[in-house]
Amino acid sequence: MSDDEPRQATFGSDGDLDTERDPDADTENDFGEPKQADETDGGYSRYTVSSLLQKAVRRSDEEVAAWAAWELQRSGYGWNLWDRLNLYVVEDLRAGDDVAPTIQRYEELATDRWDNDDWRRRLCAIHAALAAARATSTREAANADEYFRKVADERAAAREAGEEPSVDFPAGDLKPEGKYDAIFDGHTGEGAKRDRGARFFKTRGARVGPEGEDEQSARWQRLSMVLDEIDYTESDISHAIDPVDPDERWDEPEETE
Repeated sequence: MSDDEPRQATFGSDGDLDTERDPDADTENDFGEPKQADETDGGYSRYTVSSLLQKAVRRSDEEVAAWAAWELQRSGYGWNLWDRLNLYVVEDLRAGDDVAPTIQRYEELATDRWDNDDWRRRLCAIHAALAAARATSTREAANADEYFRKVADERAAAREAGEEPSVDFPAGDLKPEGKYDAIFDGHTGEGAKRDRGARFFKTRGARVGPEGEDEQSARWQRLSMVLDEIDYTESDISHAIDPVDPDERWDEPEETE
């Protein structure tokens, strides 16, 4: 069976759907015994080793993560290893960490360049696991997903009961003139109804923070507004360029015409 052919599905000893090992993997474990459908060369369940790998990444245990990845790869479960490592990128590691393309590159090298039993595939597995274990661990995305889902359920239940929800989304009610009024520029239906054009966008909708524009960008912004057909006041221009206050990200003065 080639890498492009589908793997045959079987059921492991614990009843979970299993995918057979790569065909060139050893059929016996380290003790000379025939391997079960979900067994690694070391005599472990691949489900157990996979779970160990994830917990080792979460707890930044580099040695255990490296071993678990090596064990899965050498046992013919490289496909399982790369599936799991890519899952960890979105489930267990901090957003924005550059480990994602690193793991992807090691996977490409391992799967596109060398055969399953090639020692270089095992090195790729170890490198990828170490990269994941050294990255900043967090469950922030998973925690946010679970929290937002439960808030959605609470809001729906409260509406059905004709009550106010005990908890709401961070943005609450998104309405013009409210806390998030700056989002209702001319690109939205509500903003268009209010005839909010370039002035509103420049002075409110396009502001950045908390660092604000750098010197060059601020210069371009100022000159562009000075040369604009709209008669911006100095206060308008200064406010458009000033960084958003991190403690008052959404507070804006009344728009002036």
